[in-house]
Amino acid sequence: MRRDLVVVGAPTSAGSYAPGQEAAPSVLRELGLIDRLRAAGRRVRDAGDGPLHVWAPDRQHPRAQNLAAVVQAVQAVAEHVAGALEEDGDVLVIGGNCTVALGVMAALTAHAPDAGLLYIDRHFDLNTPASTHEGALDWMGLAHALDLPGAAEPLAAAFARRPLLTPEQLHLLGIDPGAATPWEREQASILGLRWGSYTDLATLPGAEAARALGTLPSGPLAVHVDVDVLDFTDAPLAESTDGRNSGPTLDALSEALDTACRDQRFRALSVCELNPSRAAGAPAVLDRFLASLQHTLRATP
Repeated sequence: MRRDLVVVGAPTSAGSYAPGQEAAPSVLRELGLIDRLRAAGRRVRDAGDGPLHVWAPDRQHPRAQNLAAVVQAVQAVAEHVAGALEEDGDVLVIGGNCTVALGVMAALTAHAPDAGLLYIDRHFDLNTPASTHEGALDWMGLAHALDLPGAAEPLAAAFARRPLLTPEQLHLLGIDPGAATPWEREQASILGLRWGSYTDLATLPGAEAARALGTLPSGPLAVHVDVDVLDFTDAPLAESTDGRNSGPTLDALSEALDTACRDQRFRALSVCELNPSRAAGAPAVLDRFLASLQHTLRATP
């Protein structure tokens, strides 16, 4: 990793179930994120944050809550990432919720249409406002990137390219099929999506990452991590607390990220759904998480 590293904050919980994730960029900076990355041998430029959006209930649009704010946030991410790529930098995006990945891929596919995405998440994120009543867009991001039936038009059409991604550009790791809706399971099958389970990621993290990387296109690579993939008992970081005593430990996830971000195609890492308040009873986990990012993004000869 000889390129400069550009850090972008996406302080938004607009697409979430509740507030919290919008604080992640500022909290990680306060805990020394930039200094740690520089100590790892990288030349780092902090590009600042996109617009701040704090979740509030959107009772007028209950199935696609805060849609306009979500679109604004992901478009801001796309602009920041595009600027970094133009300067030949790698990018670390700290979210925010998982819709942030759309902004990353909008910039990356504009830069190189054959870009690939390694998506590490406990969920498929293939829901649409028509397939679930919950209304949180943070588990609908890939549905909009793939332009599935029932997707919210402003988000599916938010970028120059539509659909933003094809199934061939995508591999998912860490999936819990039991947490998927019937719609998601159906769409994953119809699209022929490639994915691996959270149990495989927990037991063979490096091998799972390497297997996934072998299926992705030859163009530049983005890696996306929703921290809800983690065993919440080992690493209480995520908005969702469902992953108790299941999924990879932080050490296992770090091994997978190390494999992925060492790939010669790597250009961007986005980290999302981190709610700092979850760590109130175990604050050392935030330091462990920063150490993981520092190791993953370290400079190499």
